[in-house]
Amino acid sequence: MAIEALPSSTQILVVGGGPAGSYAAAALAREGFEVTLLEAVKFPRYHIGESLLPSVRRFLGFIGAEEMIKNHGFAVKPGAAVKLNQFKREGYTDFVALDPNNGSWNVVRSEFDDLLFRHAAKCGATVFDNIRVTELQFQGERPVSANWRNTSTGVEGSISFDYLVDASGRNGMMSTKYLKNRHYNKALNNVACWGYWDGTGSYMPGTTRQNAVWVEALEDESGWAWFIPLHDGSTSVGVVMDQESSNRKKKANRATSSGSESNLQTHYKEELNRAPGVLKLIGKGTLRNDGKPEAVKSASDFSYSASSYAGDHFRVAGDAGAFIDPFFSSGVHLAMTGGLSAALTIAASIRGLSSEDDAQRWHTSKIGSSYTRHVDLVTGVVAANVMFLLVVLGTYKQIRNQAMPVMSDVDEDNFDKAFDILRPVIQGTADVGKTLTEDELQKTMDFCRHIFAPTDPEMHSAVKARLDPALTSPDAPVLLEQDIDRLIGDTDEEAKIVLSEINARKPIHTMYNPTENFGEEEHFGFKAVLERGKLGLVST
Repeated sequence: MAIEALPSSTQILVVGGGPAGSYAAAALAREGFEVTLLEAVKFPRYHIGESLLPSVRRFLGFIGAEEMIKNHGFAVKPGAAVKLNQFKREGYTDFVALDPNNGSWNVVRSEFDDLLFRHAAKCGATVFDNIRVTELQFQGERPVSANWRNTSTGVEGSISFDYLVDASGRNGMMSTKYLKNRHYNKALNNVACWGYWDGTGSYMPGTTRQNAVWVEALEDESGWAWFIPLHDGSTSVGVVMDQESSNRKKKANRATSSGSESNLQTHYKEELNRAPGVLKLIGKGTLRNDGKPEAVKSASDFSYSASSYAGDHFRVAGDAGAFIDPFFSSGVHLAMTGGLSAALTIAASIRGLSSEDDAQRWHTSKIGSSYTRHVDLVTGVVAANVMFLLVVLGTYKQIRNQAMPVMSDVDEDNFDKAFDILRPVIQGTADVGKTLTEDELQKTMDFCRHIFAPTDPEMHSAVKARLDPALTSPDAPVLLEQDIDRLIGDTDEEAKIVLSEINARKPIHTMYNPTENFGEEEHFGFKAVLERGKLGLVST
């Protein structure tokens, strides 16, 4: 970058220049704090994860970056088509039907991440790429300095700091090397392979849904495929399946293959044949670098979390702490959630708005704990991370059981009570006094999975025209399956499907305005203050 010499000390050190790290650095620098951001590789650099949720717009707006991203020319994402069952039509989630400004983007991550990295510098952070943090030094449990190495020149040095944000990606420096508190979700032990295609078709060309993302369950129920159009003229096409199925299929390919293609490419193309909707969209498209090793990429998508995401003067954010299967395109959303939470809790600690202990607990409750543990549900607002996890788990249940009905009732009085069944897992059985049953967890996942019901905007409009508006309002109380059956009866199956989808989506409607939710959620007696110049926490 423009500055050649790294400082020997800084108030706040941010490790990792991806969305979590760049976001935290920008938010803190805008508050006037001294921030140094170190990224291990040279930017721009390749990264998978191109599809963004609408919530990202509000996050970007908070740090003054929304117009920059909007004007860059990324492919507009008007919604997503999801076909979970080969025996039924796809569902369609329309981002822009109610508000044209609610659309999102499909991004080339090398460009998107570089824009955020440089935006952090514009906000006042001192940023460096090609600088890898190799080791941390501690005073007791508090990290106080970091050793670094320039990956291009080999030059080494150290930098001391008052606060640390670990946004080091999946390597997760604090979680894996020092805290050793990472835990893997065995139900989501998946692997992905993907490539980029030129000359493909698009979803519903000539309509308001053109270029929407397409997601489709594989015919053999082993996983799913994605189709994501990008602004450079290419289309990202990938397949995700469980590790065991992937290994078994690759082994079978090796035993029968006699061609020049790599086993990975053969496996990739064979699995795409199990996604007829994707093949139709690819049409006459061609795979970039077909036949060469670089044509198809592969990576594990093991979902994981940690028992804590903060400690004495440090915060963990983004993939450094937790990762959820990419089905719901939640990666950048969760990275920015972590970056913002890290920034506001560090600001609160520096400004004396809370004790450092309370700031740590708030961050862990907001970020990591809302993945599988310690979720604070006092406000009745379900944390987005929990919803993402439950939707993904429920979706995989649907994908792997296409020939049987798996939608079932959530036999609780209301949605809050439905989530009460998770608290033994979230808080520990000693805190609750009962054990979570497999049946209870399955019912909750089934409720969440209605998010991807096979509907489209036209079906919604037709159902809304013939029902009481109070039933279809997103602001109405949550209706469970038995409520819908009682109100609709057996004469209007289409209305049942639409209402089930509307009700399943209510808990995640709040993600469209995540910064507002930061101010609404209470954790351990504190709420966030999201006002520039006053970023921090306030006691409730």
